[in-house]
Amino acid sequence: MNVVLNVAFPVFAIILAGFLSGKTKLLGPASSEALNKFVYWMALPPVLFLGTARRSIPEIFNGPFIGAFLGSMLLVYALGAIIGRLLRRERTQIQCMQGLNAAFSNTGYMGIPLFLAAFGPDHLAPTILATVIMSAIMVGIAVVWMEFANSQGGGLGKALRDVGRALAKNPLILSTAAGIAWSALLPGVAVPKPIATFCELMGAPAGPCALFAIGLFLASQRLTAGLAEAGWISALKLLVHPALAWVLTQTLFPMDPFWTGSAVILAALPTGALTFVVATQYQTYVERTSSAILVSTVLSVVTLSALLAVYAPAG
Repeated sequence: MNVVLNVAFPVFAIILAGFLSGKTKLLGPASSEALNKFVYWMALPPVLFLGTARRSIPEIFNGPFIGAFLGSMLLVYALGAIIGRLLRRERTQIQCMQGLNAAFSNTGYMGIPLFLAAFGPDHLAPTILATVIMSAIMVGIAVVWMEFANSQGGGLGKALRDVGRALAKNPLILSTAAGIAWSALLPGVAVPKPIATFCELMGAPAGPCALFAIGLFLASQRLTAGLAEAGWISALKLLVHPALAWVLTQTLFPMDPFWTGSAVILAALPTGALTFVVATQYQTYVERTSSAILVSTVLSVVTLSALLAVYAPAG
């Protein structure tokens, strides 16, 4: 209970503050867009750069963590697509999005601020690695799947080029790559104080602003489509995904307690907003994706609080 009050309550209270600000029209869509861009382009990149530059390469690329987190994610992705096909037998593009919504964790906007609050800035390696996996691998899989479905395979080359260009311009990927390069090329060399201070100052508002932005986003959404579908997708995301991650950490990919807890917590995060970007890009499953994000985020108040009580340090 101490951990829930000290960590989970402030996190969800900030989300609630953003939600209420949106619902009362204190801040509108323009404010939400500006805040999201600030977090995405200005606040999160310095956090990711310092988080990787100050870690060793073996710590950044933790093989068992990648196996447990990515393995559980791919299993849930396949499970979501299969369940979607069995329940409604919709076209393959929708099955792709059902699987993506069930497997894609909100590591960037929720995972990083959650870890900052629960574990501190020196323990961001798991959520940084998870963010890279989400952005580089899961979005790539979804884009290639959608391109195959839309063009019967003819658009694979273009799909891969589009994914490559998108990743090359992604500030989260670029800042992480810069931090990894520093760690690899200058092992043991501290980031110069002026640069480190700049990154710390710019990154300080990343957590609260990202959480507040989630609340603003939720305030603008309407539960207009697919509530039952959002329910079973949320169950896969919040219950099955972390359960599979835990099983993999206890069997195939054993790790120390911190990395084990990190894999489970990150798997238990609600559906990330990047799924909405993919849905909008292909004009497929847009309204139901919005519902899945909203329902899973609201329900994660309970599930994440429980996991934080188990894995986060008391204090």
